[in-house]
Amino acid sequence: MNATVAMILVLAVGTYAFRLVGPVLHGRVELPERVQELLSAGAIVLLVALLVTGALTEDGGFAGWARPAGILVGAVLAWRRAPFVVVVLGAAGTTAVLRAAGLA
Repeated sequence: MNATVAMILVLAVGTYAFRLVGPVLHGRVELPERVQELLSAGAIVLLVALLVTGALTEDGGFAGWARPAGILVGAVLAWRRAPFVVVVLGAAGTTAVLRAAGLA
C-alpha cells in the first residue's frame, strides 16, 4: 500500500469518527452558552467568507464588476422578498447584461 492510499484511508476513518461523535455525545456533553454563541457566529463568518470569495474572485484574481453587481441585485431582490425565481433571474440577468456590455 502506497502513501496515497494510506492517507485516503486515514482521512476516511477520521471523517467517519468525526461524524460519529455528534450522535454519540448528543445529550451527554453540555456546551456553555458563550461557546454556543461563538459557534453560531463562527458559522456565519465562514458562510460570509465563502460568499465574498466566490463573489469577488476568479482564478486567484478579481472577478470583475459584473458578478458583484449581479449579487447585489439578487440581494436587494431577496431583501424586498421577491420570489426565488425572480431573485435568481434578476442576478443572472444583471450579470449577463453587464458582461455583454464589456464590464466583465
